[in-house]
Amino acid sequence: MEVYRRFSDYLKERFGCRVHKISVYAGFFCPNLDGTLSKKGCIYCNNYAFSPCLRENLEIEKQIEKGIEYGKKRFKAEKFIVYFQPYSNTYAPIEILKEKYGIVKKFSEIVGISIGTRPDCIDDEKLELIESYSDKYEVWIEYGLQSIHDKTLKIINRNHTYSDFLNAYDLTRKRNIKICVHVIIGLPGETKKDILETAKECGRLKFDGIKIHPIHILKDTELERWYKGKRFKVMEMEEYVDILCDFLSYLHPETIIQRLTADCDRKFLVAPDWLLEKQKMLKLLGEKMKEKNIYQGKNYKEIQ
Repeated sequence: MEVYRRFSDYLKERFGCRVHKISVYAGFFCPNLDGTLSKKGCIYCNNYAFSPCLRENLEIEKQIEKGIEYGKKRFKAEKFIVYFQPYSNTYAPIEILKEKYGIVKKFSEIVGISIGTRPDCIDDEKLELIESYSDKYEVWIEYGLQSIHDKTLKIINRNHTYSDFLNAYDLTRKRNIKICVHVIIGLPGETKKDILETAKECGRLKFDGIKIHPIHILKDTELERWYKGKRFKVMEMEEYVDILCDFLSYLHPETIIQRLTADCDRKFLVAPDWLLEKQKMLKLLGEKMKEKNIYQGKNYKEIQ
């Protein structure tokens, strides 16, 4: 028995072959950085650290071509999902969104698109455009939730509320668009109880997918200044894994686990060092879940 539902397994079941996700930078920005809401951004955010596509400075079409070539050679992938990743990829007029998203139609190997954005950067017109791709592609929208607690969202300078997220969720779930949310474990001020309240709410809402990240310190961020000033400390691997076990137990059994950690270029990472030991962390998680007799959805019924 698998202890959680892996994205790679889902894609193979869905498409019958290896599917690789290609991250692309489409030239969008963020209202939390351009002065609309703030110029500071989230306290942990450095898009250059986790988005290699942002650093390459290529046209979208070239990024996709390069991603397909790499995916075929490195992973023996046959099909691809284009992931509009850095910044907020619905933060633009509808005509520009149509132009950017439409580039995927040039590639026969693409079977899906995934659009990363903020919950306050969406409306019915944009969702109608995104849904229009669902007749030929598997369509995902990825919302940065991070936490259900408004006190936390304020501390990390998200500049939206949980109510904003629920509004975006309600608008999206009416359409043929799969919803994936991003959650961060270990945010400033949050206790294990706070984190598991977010887990229970994620279970209640039955998201199609979820990405769970440990908080980590990136260079040139406000959180780095807090960390160096001893105002904040990161979790040890064992502490993160312990909470993650319980978090997964509250999720709906069918929610697809797209991520359980974060990828970061070593030159941008301040702490924790164990973030670079992805396989070790995943191995420990599997062992701990079996040791504690925990699996995804075990405690889901408790929240009904």
